[in-house]
Amino acid sequence: MKKVVDDERLMVKICEMYYNQDISQKLIATELGLSRPTVSRILQNARERGIVKIIIDPIFGNNYVDLEKKLENRYGLKEVFIVDMKQDNRDQKDELAKATANYLERLIKDDTIIGVSMGSSIGQIYRFVSKGTSKRVTFIPLIGGIGHLGMELHSNTIVEALAKSFGGVSYLLHAPARVSGVKIKEELMKEPDIRRIIKMGDGLDVAVVGIGVPNRGSAIMATGYYDEKDMEIMRQKNVVGDVCMQFFDINGSTEAFEADNCVIGVDIKKLRRIPHSIGVASGPEKAQAIQGAIKGGFINVLVTDVECGKRLLELDEAAEPATRNRTMEAETEEIDRK
Repeated sequence: MKKVVDDERLMVKICEMYYNQDISQKLIATELGLSRPTVSRILQNARERGIVKIIIDPIFGNNYVDLEKKLENRYGLKEVFIVDMKQDNRDQKDELAKATANYLERLIKDDTIIGVSMGSSIGQIYRFVSKGTSKRVTFIPLIGGIGHLGMELHSNTIVEALAKSFGGVSYLLHAPARVSGVKIKEELMKEPDIRRIIKMGDGLDVAVVGIGVPNRGSAIMATGYYDEKDMEIMRQKNVVGDVCMQFFDINGSTEAFEADNCVIGVDIKKLRRIPHSIGVASGPEKAQAIQGAIKGGFINVLVTDVECGKRLLELDEAAEPATRNRTMEAETEEIDRK
């Protein structure tokens, strides 16, 4: 006896009702004397048999799904968001900020605690948050931010703007992002107000961080904490990038730079424990820095542009033969030892 779910005439009827007449599965089930799970199964069978074909028209948005999926698989990321490449730098930052705002609106639930770093792209996110998005959400800075240059780039400024946009609350870290020596840092980190914010960093649900590179366009130079001489020293030490002014190499290691870490903020190693740590960066020149941030475990979600996304795939593909060769050499040595 033919099963109800395999009745093609019934399939076409239900598909017509569901897709063309916009009748709910529950109402279809009632009208046809079926259970709702049976209706759902018939609709699934119709898709599997090609009776129903769903086509997504990329004219209403970018068509970077394949690139996003490849990057997610290659780098083990939870999600990747690719935006269009823009000629104007301000337009590019807006694209990144808009995509990040959309993701946060989907991700954030009541009682979410979000840590935010510094940066020009992150500083624009608040502008693209939908009106009326009221959540019991808390924003904290991941790094200090007082000074006289580039105040719009500082994390304190950014968390205040985001809290206002989301209808949440913010806490400020009343300390400079960087001090002149480790001893000063150690003393400041003992201050109750500073210690309280750092402690809150242990319970983050989400982090939003910029990824910098040691060049003249970096936020850490724009805010006056580093100069060109400092950048040259970083390049000589094989720094590929920074998150929250904490430097790392291509493998994501911070070890070589920890002795000079005078940053007042949350240790970026804590980002490895955060369920959603979102890296926001664009431009193919940042690909190695992003790669290092991923390898270090500092981010598990990425928002970037299409050219940087393609460059990340190229870097991964270039590394594959070398990895295979090292594996084969190791296996050969193991055989020789036996």
